[in-house]
Amino acid sequence: MKRYGAEFIGTFVLTFMGCGSAVVLGAAVGGGHLAVALAFGLSIVAMAYAIGGVSGCHINPAVSLSMLLDRRMSVTDFIFYVISQIVGAIAAAATLAFFVSTEAIADMTGGLGTNAVAGAGGIVPALIIEIILTFIFIFTILCVTERTDKFKSAAGIVIGLTLTFVHIVGIPLTGTSVNPARSIGPAIFAGGQALADLWVFIVAPLAGAALAVLVFKLVVKSRSAQQPT
Repeated sequence: MKRYGAEFIGTFVLTFMGCGSAVVLGAAVGGGHLAVALAFGLSIVAMAYAIGGVSGCHINPAVSLSMLLDRRMSVTDFIFYVISQIVGAIAAAATLAFFVSTEAIADMTGGLGTNAVAGAGGIVPALIIEIILTFIFIFTILCVTERTDKFKSAAGIVIGLTLTFVHIVGIPLTGTSVNPARSIGPAIFAGGQALADLWVFIVAPLAGAALAVLVFKLVVKSRSAQQPT
């Protein structure tokens, strides 16, 4: 239960700070998505060192799926991790919705920091960009968390920076999901097109995670297995 509670807290922080920055900064400065990207990345860094020792700080169903496929967690843990993550994101979005009006504030990604396919030019381009961005993010996570040397202690910083540069590219296109939970929470309260497009930001990150695991097993694990012991 401590692990599931940690995942709830971590996903709440990520969604509240990341999507909250999109709402506030989108209204205040417009186009300044670098700060929003940093908010998401720094949230990961903070939570990695806060709850990483408890739950591993997945705070993302796509990350949990990659760990399941790489046999680093059980099916039972996967199910409860995902439930905790989604509930945490919904709680964060509900808190944001209490303070702001999705009609009054036009942030950079749609109401309440939601994701959308319009910036990418439609459903297919949005699917492709989200798969690519999620692949980069999850592949990095798999690689750095596999390490056993002294550099593993910097994994939280590396993962946070990776999420930051993924957002720098993705925000103008889709608002950057790479995380189904982070997309589900705001979409529920924003409704409309955000809810209609939501399936894209569930399917694409999960597909990107599965692809990352496949490449990781073929390239990284297979190579390490060939190294002399």
